[in-house]
Amino acid sequence: MLSEFLQYLFTGITIGATYALIALGFTLIYNASHVINFAQGEFLMIGGMTTVSLTAMGVPMLLAIILAVLLAGVFGILLQRFAIAPAKQADVVTLIIITIGASIFIRGLAQLVWGKEYHVMPNFSSDEPIRIFGAVLNSQSLWVLGIGAVLVVALVLFFTRTLIGKAILATSMNKEAARLVGIRTQLVLMLAFMVSALLGSIAGVVVAPITFTSYDIGIMLGLKGFVAAAIGGLGSGVGAVVGGLLLGVVEAMTAGYISSDYKDAVAFSMILVVLFFMPRGLFGAKVVERV
Repeated sequence: MLSEFLQYLFTGITIGATYALIALGFTLIYNASHVINFAQGEFLMIGGMTTVSLTAMGVPMLLAIILAVLLAGVFGILLQRFAIAPAKQADVVTLIIITIGASIFIRGLAQLVWGKEYHVMPNFSSDEPIRIFGAVLNSQSLWVLGIGAVLVVALVLFFTRTLIGKAILATSMNKEAARLVGIRTQLVLMLAFMVSALLGSIAGVVVAPITFTSYDIGIMLGLKGFVAAAIGGLGSGVGAVVGGLLLGVVEAMTAGYISSDYKDAVAFSMILVVLFFMPRGLFGAKVVERV
């Protein structure tokens, strides 16, 4: 039925937009440092949990969101400054292990602060669902899609129109050459981690009214964001967006037409299928070597 198909499609696009934002965070840090940051999901958790806590304390929601996003940005800076920067001469595998350790530490800290319970966050606007051809669309889904679109456009402008964005691109292309022309590459990497954390936390805030939030929500959402980035092609912003939306839709269709028990398995099967035929992902850049 059309209504059933649309219901699954809307659900898939909504969660896919969240995966896309997380994937953009992975892509940003990978471009700047060639590190896969497995603490990315924890930034999402910090955004959602901090917003819930602050609103429960009586802080207006908009101010709570701003403070939560800023807190996540601080965590991103601390991660780069005290975990990644001291190990800058280490190989990529060691750096990845460091980010996994940081993820476990942040999650443990969150469990001490907030406990293991799930927390509910109200919709940004009306709780009244929107009906389209028989399918029901949560009003919060429009916020997820709208904010996701705005952030993608903002990132494009950031990298093409600002000096800091161009410095991050220059550092990702050739760190030594960037240093020679006066770019402070360690500062650029710190800013990349900060922007990545901001992206993750915003994703956590906008999706919290739909999925609820808890201290460990970043584990699976972070992994799905990585899968989306890998499917699209690590290092490709367009790939991150397409990979996220594709993963979300396939997941929702699998849960709807087959069984929700298989939706996680399908996500991780997709990465195997795509990378088997296209090792650099759908939009990954080809590498040319001089002989």
